[in-house]
Amino acid sequence: MSMIAAFYGGKSILITGATGFMGKVLMEKLFRTSPDLKVIYILVRPKAGQTLQQRVFQILNSKLFEKVKEVCPNVHEKIRAIYADLNQNDFAISKEDMQELLSCTNIVFHCAATVRFDDPLRHAVQLNVTATQQLLLMASQMPKLEAFIHISTAFSNCNLEHIDEVIYPCPVEPKKIIDSMEWLDDSIIDEITPKLIGDRPNTYTYTKALGEMVVQQESGNLNIAIIRPSIVGATWQEPFPGWVDNLNGPSGLIIAAGRGFLRAIKATPMAVADLIPVDTVVNLTLAVGWYTAVHRPKSTLVYHCTSGNLNPCNWGKMGFQVLATFEKIPFERAFRRPYADFTTNNFMTQYWNAVSHRAPAIIYDFYLRLTGRKPRMTKLMNRLLRTVSMLEYFINRSWEWSTYNTEMLMSELSPEDQRVFNFDVRQLNWLEYIENYVLGVKKYLLKEDMAGIPEAKQHLKRLRNIHYLFNTALFLIAWRLLIARSQMARNVWFFIVSFCYKFLSYFRASSTLKV
Repeated sequence: MSMIAAFYGGKSILITGATGFMGKVLMEKLFRTSPDLKVIYILVRPKAGQTLQQRVFQILNSKLFEKVKEVCPNVHEKIRAIYADLNQNDFAISKEDMQELLSCTNIVFHCAATVRFDDPLRHAVQLNVTATQQLLLMASQMPKLEAFIHISTAFSNCNLEHIDEVIYPCPVEPKKIIDSMEWLDDSIIDEITPKLIGDRPNTYTYTKALGEMVVQQESGNLNIAIIRPSIVGATWQEPFPGWVDNLNGPSGLIIAAGRGFLRAIKATPMAVADLIPVDTVVNLTLAVGWYTAVHRPKSTLVYHCTSGNLNPCNWGKMGFQVLATFEKIPFERAFRRPYADFTTNNFMTQYWNAVSHRAPAIIYDFYLRLTGRKPRMTKLMNRLLRTVSMLEYFINRSWEWSTYNTEMLMSELSPEDQRVFNFDVRQLNWLEYIENYVLGVKKYLLKEDMAGIPEAKQHLKRLRNIHYLFNTALFLIAWRLLIARSQMARNVWFFIVSFCYKFLSYFRASSTLKV
């Protein structure tokens, strides 16, 4: 019997960010392993004309929850959706709902955050810092609360090369940042943002570091733990391999490369791609929730959920495997033959962007105009290149994260818990994982039918032939122009032709003598 699964039985659990990628997988795992839990409260804001109940219904009717319905048929009754807006004071939760949350909640999993790298500082502070502060205030008024688990990021201190499982201070106190956001206008905030974030690459990593400081300062007598996952990717094993439902991180790059939009990335091939499957993060999160509530550590423990120090995979190897998978499982309606090159040269990156990205997009938009359709490829390509440029910081560097607390926790688990809540990334086979990831992107993100693979392979073959034909024609035209202008080029050409002729003559003569 799993001690962790039994611990969550009969519990009332509050999850923020439950409608996000990780939040959904966290809910699924809880219902599947602890179907006798009492209730899961989720904070939801109506979206795109949908009511709270419609959003919950949409989540539960996805493929992700198919296994849950077998072990927990009344899962609809165990989810309590509460209207909330993390941009508002007290989250705009009604008095009745607030009273229920404060009096009943046993465990809090704070997963909500903005993960946009280019978010304005004001919005990033509100969601990643102020909302965390307000949730901690709520938690301090929960008499039945046993543990508060805060999901941060392994890149909150990416300005350091070696990162320990400790909370690092920021130069400016979080309270001062929160207060200043209330009276500074947007233009001044935009002006001081580069000075505030310092040597961090964006507002996301900076505000996540501030959020950790808030957790440390506002923890009081709460049992709190912080989990720092690295780049969160598709599921590894649970509930099935390859499930993904958003374009963040590698997923967007896989689609861009598979459709032929992305041809080159400014990246260091030997840099470690610290990718971590989402179900690994969820398993660690639930194990940390159990350990924090049962063992009550004297201080706030930080757990790194990373792969690079235990089972490293570099970007070059990962990119090669992605391209190899495209050959077996191509995407439908590819714009060009999938190909991606890694370069650390700024000039080469600019060249590729101009020649291999923007030029075909401009030509394609010209074709769309001629056929009376709205041009869209240039806009799409510019957006893609902006996204890639924001990722360059992370795909050109490697970090070392200590994992003492994570390894300690693993040693505390029973063999059954190590199996049911497995977060040992040393068991991960990267080649299988990446292939399942690409397949998952095709099935769950692009909604492509697997029956269309033969046709997609034929389309890929046509694109490959066009690619080779275009390159051959380009080479011959360039060489012809060079021969017409340069005597040295003509001499080289005649030497090559003469050498090939003599070699073929010698080969034929040798073959005749042998006969």
